[in-house]
Amino acid sequence: LGAQAGLIAPDATTAAFLAEAGAPEVDMAPWFTDDGAELTRHRFDAATLEPHVAAPHSPANSQGVSHYADTPIDVAYIGACTGAKLDDLRMAASVLKGRQTAANVSLLLAPASLKDQETAREEGTLGILLDAGAKLLPNACGVCAGYGGFRFGENAVVISSTARNSRGRMGAASSQVYLGSPYTVAASAVAGRICDPREFLA
Repeated sequence: LGAQAGLIAPDATTAAFLAEAGAPEVDMAPWFTDDGAELTRHRFDAATLEPHVAAPHSPANSQGVSHYADTPIDVAYIGACTGAKLDDLRMAASVLKGRQTAANVSLLLAPASLKDQETAREEGTLGILLDAGAKLLPNACGVCAGYGGFRFGENAVVISSTARNSRGRMGAASSQVYLGSPYTVAASAVAGRICDPREFLA
């Protein structure tokens, strides 16, 4: 659709989440639409939408996952602040439970925060991911920003749950980084190729 950002009016659920996270109480009034603002409404039937994947080298290169189906991958990366929060880890675990990653795929896991990591460990989510073959990395920008020993090598084909896939951002300029949801990344790690996660969630 081309949207760059979306603002959603906060509610009691938002306030409860912020309070639980330890954020100070904030005035939410500025986040509401102005009285009398003219709105355009669009309705979408989410049940008819196909999971999307963004191809190299921009999040704007987004199409239905079927467009990239069967693209072989070398690395699956579930990480960073946008793609490895606790709910994201749970999504990946729902696909990976009782399964193993493909022999030719390295599954890298960098939880968004130590808090998310420890909660995932306590509830068993982290164990499911590690049992499936994930390699646990530190809670840091790391691979997402192209730091450390797990930078993607020459011509590596990667699917990642991060928010950006600019050329060379995560490693070699020749690497090909696709973006997908944690569901899609986990399913692709098992299949050894980019695939529709609904194959594993039925």
